Amino acid sequence: MNRKFSLLARTNVKLAKGKWFDELGKHDLQILRSLTENYGFAVALGDLLLLEGKWYATHAGLLRLAARSRCHGIQVQQVRDFCEPATGRWVFKAFVYKSPGSRGFVGYGDADPSNVSPLVRGAEMRVAETRAVNRALRKAYGIGLCSVEELGWLTGSPGSARDQRPSVKPPHPNGSSKGQPRLRDRLCVLIRQYNLDPTLVKAYAADFCGTPTLKEASRELVESFITHLDASAKENRDTLLCKLNSYAQPV
Repeated sequence: MNRKFSLLARTNVKLAKGKWFDELGKHDLQILRSLTENYGFAVALGDLLLLEGKWYATHAGLLRLAARSRCHGIQVQQVRDFCEPATGRWVFKAFVYKSPGSRGFVGYGDADPSNVSPLVRGAEMRVAETRAVNRALRKAYGIGLCSVEELGWLTGSPGSARDQRPSVKPPHPNGSSKGQPRLRDRLCVLIRQYNLDPTLVKAYAADFCGTPTLKEASRELVESFITHLDASAKENRDTLLCKLNSYAQPV
């Protein structure tokens, strides 16, 4: 085993324990060591993310892997027959050439408003290109991990790791379901997107759901509130702010 990667594996484990201390299990650490020793991924550089108990590679990590492996080149082209600029739908095809004589490894990436985060709406073309490159790189270097950019709800820069990290075993029905993002994460995205007061949003949500606190509301009620909040913010943010201010505690 490469001594450099062996030292990196110990560093990664130490950093991961501090970053995802409440999620990491023994199996997760074993996978992290394997990924480090095989590909040289570095947690400190953001090459890997732990989300919902699963490791994901990042675009930056895959590009660094290609550079370390002396990748000969990456070519990207638009698949025009499947692109609809008017609706924001884009499809790209990427080729990764590991060596001068390589025939190329192919990967496709698509993006439209329905499968990207609200944080990057309007940048679907760049998202599609990134996804195509990621898939081609993963195929070229035999990486079975999905990349985080291929997850529609986390595309782009989702904020700090602590804001986005979900629990492996959701302690409450408001957790993730069938691989979908946690409701808390979706609510945080709306709060950041429309610059809302988190405390007032929680108070409004509890009142909307008819429960003493938001934690006691069922998943269905919280989903309904998130849909309502998003629609209200898009329709008239000022009216929504007035509504939220009505939940402010008097000083």
